[in-house]
Amino acid sequence: MKTSKFLFVTFAMLLSCSTMQAQFGKALGKAIENAAKNATVRKAEQKTDQAVNKTIDKVTDPNTYKDEESDENKSSSNTQTGNDQSSSTSATATNASQTSQQSAKALEMAYAKSDFVPGDEIIFEDDQSNEKMGEFPSMWDLLSGNAEIASVDGRKCINITDRATVIVPLMNDMKNYLPDVFTLELDFYVNDIYKESDYNKSTAQIFWLQFYNQQDNEIAYVKFAWDNIGWEYYAPSEESRRSGSADFTYKPNSWNHLAVSFNKRAFKVYINGVRTTNIPNMVAPNRFRIENRGSDRAANHRDLISNVRLAKGAVPLYDRMMSDGKFITYGITFDVGKSTIKPESMGEINRIVALMNENPSLKFSVEGHTDNTGNASSNQTLSEARSQAVVDKLVENGVAADRLKAAGKGQTSPIADNGTDEGRAKNRRVEFMKL
Repeated sequence: MKTSKFLFVTFAMLLSCSTMQAQFGKALGKAIENAAKNATVRKAEQKTDQAVNKTIDKVTDPNTYKDEESDENKSSSNTQTGNDQSSSTSATATNASQTSQQSAKALEMAYAKSDFVPGDEIIFEDDQSNEKMGEFPSMWDLLSGNAEIASVDGRKCINITDRATVIVPLMNDMKNYLPDVFTLELDFYVNDIYKESDYNKSTAQIFWLQFYNQQDNEIAYVKFAWDNIGWEYYAPSEESRRSGSADFTYKPNSWNHLAVSFNKRAFKVYINGVRTTNIPNMVAPNRFRIENRGSDRAANHRDLISNVRLAKGAVPLYDRMMSDGKFITYGITFDVGKSTIKPESMGEINRIVALMNENPSLKFSVEGHTDNTGNASSNQTLSEARSQAVVDKLVENGVAADRLKAAGKGQTSPIADNGTDEGRAKNRRVEFMKL
């Protein structure tokens, strides 16, 4: 009886083991088959094969099998996070680029609507490009305080370092150099330090632009605070004195463009193409000066100006073309050493478009000219690129391409002495030659 019972238990165990082996063999065969199919169908998806192999390892040798699933999940999570961060960074960069493009386009449109017309005969120009860092700007005189040449965003500029600093341009006649029609332009830098809660915004001026007569009497001034522009006109009679202000938000931590226009009696001020000040009847000034009058300064506050240009006022384009068969424009300007047209050029671009629309038979050779600073070959290449950029911008604004021809002249055709700053400024120009 015991023998029969033993045989029965032994047979049952063998049968059970055989069944388990059969099931395992079947499962193993199925897994291998699936792995083969997956490898054939999707060779690139190696994780499928790896999962199958792990399952086989787990079944055949559970004691030595190491479960790496959690590690893989971590790795996968990290990889996904990295991808998300990369995507996020890429998206941020794309959004920033789109915002920058939209901002540039909006700025172009503001200038395009502006009625500011730059003067066409340069009297004084200083872009600080030939200045030495840390030195006082050589084309200016110092009446008080201190200023020095600095570099911001790769651009040389005048840094007014002390409170109550006053600088004036060096001219042959220091008290009488403004004609009865003139334009004055400069770039100024605004940092958003004024927005700090512990800073006295009401007394913080970026700078003052002041106009005087020969008798040293102040005629008018324009003052720039962080969030507004104010002005006052000291008329000959007390009754006719006027003042005013306009809210204006500058571009923080960046360069802004100031333009002043005076036409015998009308005085206008523009910031980034937008007119902010209009005095219709003002006594003619003879000179100007720039002053930092802020009574409070934050530690990292900066008063910076660059690209100062004073020019005698503008003759209409058509009149210039009819008298000379061409016209020269200094109203189309470019980034230093590049063919990128500055946004403030759009006013002049639009006037040329209007001229060509009003005179459908007009055709022009657009000629770019440089001074003799630097290499002649590089200047030639730069002038070609700039003339083509002007043609492209005119075509973009509706002028037929067959009415324009780009021609870079480099430094080969100066119209003034390259030995002076004013002469070099006059030689850096765009000419429209009638075809």
